[in-house]
Amino acid sequence: MQELPQTLTVSGLKHCRGEVTLPGSKSIANRALLIAALADKPVVLKNLLRSDDTARMLEALNALGVEVEEVTPTQVVVHGCSGQWTTVPERLLLGNAGTAMRPLVAVLAATLTGKQSVTLDGDPRMRERPLGDLIDSLVERGAALDCLQNQGYPPLAVSSGLQAGDFTIDGSVSSQYVSALLMALPLLAEDSTLTLTGDVVSRPYIDLTIAMVGSFGITIKPISERQYAITGGQQYRSPGEYFIEGDASGASYWMAAAAIAGGPITIQGVGQHSIQGDIGFADVVQRMGATVEWGENSVTVSGSGALQPIDFDGNQIPDAAMTIVPLALFAKGRTSICNVANWRVKETDRLAAMATEARKFGATVEEGADYLIIDPPAVLKQATVDTYDDHRIAMCFALLGFSANGVNVNDPGCCKKTYPQFFNELSRLCHIDLLP
Repeated sequence: MQELPQTLTVSGLKHCRGEVTLPGSKSIANRALLIAALADKPVVLKNLLRSDDTARMLEALNALGVEVEEVTPTQVVVHGCSGQWTTVPERLLLGNAGTAMRPLVAVLAATLTGKQSVTLDGDPRMRERPLGDLIDSLVERGAALDCLQNQGYPPLAVSSGLQAGDFTIDGSVSSQYVSALLMALPLLAEDSTLTLTGDVVSRPYIDLTIAMVGSFGITIKPISERQYAITGGQQYRSPGEYFIEGDASGASYWMAAAAIAGGPITIQGVGQHSIQGDIGFADVVQRMGATVEWGENSVTVSGSGALQPIDFDGNQIPDAAMTIVPLALFAKGRTSICNVANWRVKETDRLAAMATEARKFGATVEEGADYLIIDPPAVLKQATVDTYDDHRIAMCFALLGFSANGVNVNDPGCCKKTYPQFFNELSRLCHIDLLP
């Protein structure tokens, strides 16, 4: 990845058209890496995203004794250990990778044996991201988990002791908690049930996890929308090869760019049969005035020249829903985004951050506990946005480069978390040299 300046000026963008191939999905990649490590035989993972978050998972697996052989930068062979770690380090450092921290807590609680113990830790922001509901669910079934600084937060010491049975977890904070349990419980000796309480957030990510473990031979039976039956003593089976879909969350920026600037943009890597919920962002840009055409593994978006405001419940696609904020700044009227309380427990407090940064362009923004209401100004001001070490904030506000006055993006390099080539691709599709 080209080294980016501390502040990148994005301006003069008039058109955005062409074809772009998405990097592999972070959510699928980190799940696939851990599941492959639990498999009985080697697994070839194709279209693997190479980013900060996947690097943290790869480092953790290596520390646990899992051999990962790199064929190309985006293709690796994971030599599964059937859940029997050959080494158990004292500490795993996971940065700010929630897709590594959450599943590893549950999977290690299910697979560590005897006196084995490992401490999971992260960067300062990870130490502020809650784990309490997941910890409580595991401790109730015998897991030995010890929060070493603040209760319910990393750093967290994990030891053996988890027992099968009836698990309950609040699904309103993070779907990653639910996915972590769905990945871990089949490894226990006896049968379990998992019951979800609260207003379940990001359900498509739960469905994604069930589909993925199914590809590796694991059966999870829905009893109802809120309860699952999980047979114990199952074994993750290698499918031989597993292809990682393109990042549907990343697709949202190109859909938005086409809606703002006309396009057309053809996005390769996700299509009409994608297993990712964030592909639903195509419905958002359609409602705001764009045209969407689906292919088997692609989607093409064209803009109409005028964006309509929208009222949107972002509960099911919270990551992609962030991209509505820059669209709202170009729309003709008031836009509201509701039911996104879990934005506050992501890489940063995204509700506060998105409200603060949108106001810099002259917008009137009302921030509630779980919503934003945005009234765009008649003329967008030029602004310098702070990105809070949050890749999605950087990519969202880069779209203000299509405004008359442009935008300065602080710390654009934070995009390396999921989309290291984002600004290179933006330059190419807009036919303008943004990079020094």
